[in-house]
Amino acid sequence: MDRIFTSRKSALATAITMDTGSSTSLEKTKTEKSTENLVRISESNSRDAERGAGEPRVVANMEEIALKALHIDDDPTLNPWTFRMFLIGFGLSGFGSALATIFLFKPQSVSVSIIFLTVISYVAGNAMEYIIPKTGKVGRWLNPHPFNSKEHLAIVIMAGSASGAAAATEVLATQKLYYNIIPNAAVAILLLFSSQLLGYGMAGVLRKSLVYPTKMVWPSILPLSALIETLHRDKVEMKKKFNLFWIVFGAIAVWEWFPQYIAPFLTGVSVFCLANQKNLVFTNIFGGTSGNEGLGLMSVSFDWQYIGVSCFFLPLITLTNSFIGFILCMALYIGVYYGNVWDALRFPFLSQQLFSADSNSTLFDVYNQSKILDVNNELDTVRLAAVGIPSFATTYATYLLTTNLAVTATIAHIMLWNREEVGESFSRPSWSKIKNYRPTTNSFMFWKKKQPAPGSERLDDADISDLDPHYRQMLAYSEVPSSWYILIFMISMILGIFCIYNLKSTLPWWGFLVAVTLSFMSTLFFGALAGLIGFTVPITSLIQLIGGYLHPGKPVANMYFVLFGANAQAQALYLIHNLKLGQYGKLSPKCTFTVQIIGTMFGAIVNYALMNTITTNQREILLSIQGTNIWSGQVIQSFNSNAIAFGALSKYMFSVGRTYQWIVLALPLGFAIPLPFYFAHRRFPTLGLDYVVTPVLTWYLGYLSVGINSSVMMYFIIGFVVQFHIRKKYPEWFLKYNYILAAAISGGTELLVFVTTFAVQGASGKAVPFPAWWGNNYQKGNVDFCMRNPAVG
Repeated sequence: MDRIFTSRKSALATAITMDTGSSTSLEKTKTEKSTENLVRISESNSRDAERGAGEPRVVANMEEIALKALHIDDDPTLNPWTFRMFLIGFGLSGFGSALATIFLFKPQSVSVSIIFLTVISYVAGNAMEYIIPKTGKVGRWLNPHPFNSKEHLAIVIMAGSASGAAAATEVLATQKLYYNIIPNAAVAILLLFSSQLLGYGMAGVLRKSLVYPTKMVWPSILPLSALIETLHRDKVEMKKKFNLFWIVFGAIAVWEWFPQYIAPFLTGVSVFCLANQKNLVFTNIFGGTSGNEGLGLMSVSFDWQYIGVSCFFLPLITLTNSFIGFILCMALYIGVYYGNVWDALRFPFLSQQLFSADSNSTLFDVYNQSKILDVNNELDTVRLAAVGIPSFATTYATYLLTTNLAVTATIAHIMLWNREEVGESFSRPSWSKIKNYRPTTNSFMFWKKKQPAPGSERLDDADISDLDPHYRQMLAYSEVPSSWYILIFMISMILGIFCIYNLKSTLPWWGFLVAVTLSFMSTLFFGALAGLIGFTVPITSLIQLIGGYLHPGKPVANMYFVLFGANAQAQALYLIHNLKLGQYGKLSPKCTFTVQIIGTMFGAIVNYALMNTITTNQREILLSIQGTNIWSGQVIQSFNSNAIAFGALSKYMFSVGRTYQWIVLALPLGFAIPLPFYFAHRRFPTLGLDYVVTPVLTWYLGYLSVGINSSVMMYFIIGFVVQFHIRKKYPEWFLKYNYILAAAISGGTELLVFVTTFAVQGASGKAVPFPAWWGNNYQKGNVDFCMRNPAVG
C-alpha cells in the first residue's frame, strides 16, 4: 500500500497500480473473457476459431482466478516459527523501512517493491538452509527443516509491514521543519506506534466481512500469492528464473550509478531543452529532471528509480485511461497557468508551497505561516488581517480539485458498476456463526478427517459448503482471539490521547474520537471496495476538510486529525490485506498477526531515526521550493500547506464565495462524472463506454502536479509495449518471467538508491558530489539544461 501521507504519485500508485493479477471493477469484474484481466495459462485440446490449438485461454472472473489460479490444498505441518524467519524478517524490515523513509524525501516518492522483498527473502532463506548446520541441538533449532512457503510468507508480511514511511513520520517532520518543535524521542515513537497500530484493532472487528468471503478477492494479492507458490512448488523452472533475476539485478545495479550519480542528465533527456536553454515556457512544458521543474513532455528517461516497475503489471485498460488522463493533465495545466487562472503567473508553475500576496513572476514569496499563528500554533485573526490570505500555485490547486472529483467519482462508479458485489459482501448469514472453529488435536494429521474440538462451534453442512475454499482450509488453525484486537485498539487509543496532549497538538480528546470513528466507518465501506475491485480510495482530502471545519484555526490539530482519521483506515486495510494474503498462503492467523505487529513497530522506529537524520542534514533543501534531483521536501511541503490551508484557513480559502471554493464543490460534482458514460453504455452497449474509467481519468488530471515528470512518457511507452504487445503475443513468457523481471529491475535500483543515499548523497551527514561535467550540467541549474526559473531563488 499504498500510505495516505505519501506524495501524490505514491498514493496514486497505491490506488490504481495493481499487479498483473489485478482485475478491478475499473476493468469490469465480469464473467466475460478479456485480455485485460488476469490470464491463467491452460492448454486447449480443441481448436478455437479465434485462437489456434494450444493457445492460452483467458479467465476473466476474479473469483474463479482466486480459486483456480491458486492452489487450495494445505500442509498444516509446515512450521513458520523459525530462527531464520525472524532473522531475515528483521533484516529486510530494517532495509525496507530505511529505504521507504529515504524515498519520502526524494523528488518523486517511490514505494518499496514487495516483489523484490519476496525474491530476496527466498534467496536468503535457502542460503541459510544450505549454510547453517542441520545436526546437533543448535543445528536442529537454527535449521530444523527445509525453508518452506509459510516461513517465506511470514517474512514477506513482516518486511512488507515495515517497508513504508509511517504517516506520523510526516507529522513529526513537518513540526520540526515548519514549527521548530522537536518532541521527546520516546513520545515520538509512542505516537508512531499508536497511529500505526490503531487501525489493526479495527481490522479485527471487520475481518469476517472483508477477509473470509470469496467475493473479497483483494486482486492485488493474487500475483504475489502466485509468485510465492511458484517459488516453492516448481523447483525445476526456478533455475531459469533466477538466472534471469541475477543477471538483470546486477546489470541494473551497475547502470543506476549513471543516472543517480555520475550522469543525472540521463534522468530525462529533452531535445527541446537542449535546443532552447533560455526559455521558461520550454522549461515548464518540456523540462522535468528536477523536482517541480516542468511537465516533462517528450522527455526520455533512463532512470528506473523514477520510471518504476508498475508499468510491467498495470492492466491495459487502466494504463490506457491513465494515459488519456495524463495527456489531458498537460493540456489542463498549460491552460490554467497561461490562462492566468487564480493569478497563476504570480506563482511557480509547479509547487506545493503556500505563497503570499507579495509574490510575483520575478520573485516567489513563500507564505510565512508563523506570522499568522500565536504561541499555541493557532490562528490569530488579527495577524491574518495584516498578513493576508495565502495562495496555492494554480497547478496544485487544480490537483486538489481533480483529486476531490476522483474521490466521489470512484464512489459513484462503484455504485453504478458494482453495487451488487458491495451488497452481497455484507449479506452473508453464515459469517455471524463462524467463531473459532477448530479441529481436534489431530489437525496436524491433515490426511485424516477432522472432528470438532470440544467446546468449539460446529458449522452445519450448509454453512461449510458456503465457505470460501481457501478459508475452509484455515479452519485447521486457531483464529486470533477478538480480545487481541480489542487490546491493541484500546492501548493505541490510550497512547494516542496521551501523545496528542503531550505533543501539544491542539487536538482535543473529542476530536481524536471523531477522527477514529470516521476512520472505522470509512474502513467498513472502502475496505469492501478494495477487497472487491482492488481500487483503494484515499480519504485524506475529506478528512482534512472535516477536520478543518471541526477545529478551525488549528493547523497542527488538523495534521493529527488526519493522522488518526485517514492513516488508521489505511493501516486497517493493510492488515486486512495481509490477512487475506495469509489465507491464500494458508499461514495461520496468529502468525500473520504477530509478524505484522513486529514489522510495523520495528519499521516505525527505523522511520523515526532516519527521518530525524535527514531533516537535520538536508533542512535547507527540504524547505526550498524546487529542491534538487536528489532531495526534495515536496511531500512535507504539501502536507504542511494542506494543514495551514484546511486546518487554519478553511473558511477563508474554501468556503463558497472564496478563491478556492471549487475545490470543495468538486466533491458533489464528482458523483455526476460517471453518469453520462454509464447511461450511454446502457443505451449503446456496443460503443465500449464501459471501458471509460472516470475515476482514473479524473485522478490523472492532477498527476503531474509534483515530482520528476521526465520519466512519465517512458513509463507509458514501456507499459504499452509490455501489456499491449508482450502480454498478448507471448502470454506464457509474460506469466513466467514478468514478475521476476520487474523484481530484478526494482531490486537493483533500490539497492543502488540505498547505497548512494548514504555513501555519496548526504544521508550520512556529508555529501560527496561527482565532479562537475557536462553529464550533470556542471553541478548548476537543471540537469536537463532547461532554464531554471530565477524567481525560485
